[in-house]
Amino acid sequence: MPYPLPAAEQLTVLGRRPQIPPGMRVYAFGDIHGRLDLLEALLAQVERDLAVRPVERPLFIFLGDYIDRGPASRKTIDRLSQLSRSQECIFLKGNHEALAIRGLTDRAAFDRWMRLGGFETLVSYGVTPGFLSAGPSRPVPEIQATFHAALATGHMQFFRNLQTSFALGDFFFVHAGVRPGVELSQQAEEDLLWIRSEFLDASNDFGKVVVHGHTPTKAVEVTTNRVNIDTGAFATGRLSCLVVEGAALSVIDTVTSTA
Repeated sequence: MPYPLPAAEQLTVLGRRPQIPPGMRVYAFGDIHGRLDLLEALLAQVERDLAVRPVERPLFIFLGDYIDRGPASRKTIDRLSQLSRSQECIFLKGNHEALAIRGLTDRAAFDRWMRLGGFETLVSYGVTPGFLSAGPSRPVPEIQATFHAALATGHMQFFRNLQTSFALGDFFFVHAGVRPGVELSQQAEEDLLWIRSEFLDASNDFGKVVVHGHTPTKAVEVTTNRVNIDTGAFATGRLSCLVVEGAALSVIDTVTSTA
C-alpha cells in the first residue's frame, strides 16, 4: 500500500493545492536503469494497490532512463511494452534513451554513452563483451551497426515514440526538469532531458508542479514547486513510484514496507 508523503503539503500552484481530475490515479515511476528486478517488484505492489483500491482510470507514467548501468535494459523495454498492452501508459524520454539513439550514428554521442553506462545496454542486447573488447578489428561504426541490428523493430519504435513531457491537471511530468522563465509549452528538449542546477535551485511557480527524475536522491524529494522521484534505483535498490489521486500524494517503493 502507498505511504503518505507529508511534505506534499507544501506544494502550491498559483496559490492553491495541485490536483489531477477526479476518477483518475497516476502512478509515476522514477529512473529504472535496467533494474528489471526492481521494476517487477514495484509493479507487483501497484497491482496489489489497484486490487485493494480500484479506480476508474489508472494511468502509469514512466519518467525515462529505462536503460544503461543495470543488467537488464533489453528485458526492461520488453516488460514496459508488455505493460502498455494491459494498462494506459505514458513513456517519457530520458537523457540515456536520447543518447543511445543518437549514438547509433554519432561517434561523440556513442563515446559519451559508453561513459554513462551504455556498455551494459549493449551487452543486454547481445553485443557481447568479447565483441566490444576486440580492439581495432571492431571499430565503433561496426559496433553501432551491430547494436542497430540488435534493436528489434518494436524496440526502435518504442524509443522513437517516447514523449518529452506530459501534463495532467496541475502536474507536469518530465525526465530532468524545466528551464525557469520559459513557458512549459516552449521548453527545449535539451533542458527537459538534461537540466539540473538551474531548475533544482529555482523557487519559481512554474504554473504546474514538476514531477521529475534524473537527479538521484535518497528518498522522494519535495519542494514547493517540484517532486523528484529518482531514488537512485541502480545503486540503492530503491525504485520509487509517486501516486497522485485528486490532491493526495503518496509513495510506493521497493524498500519501505507498509505491511
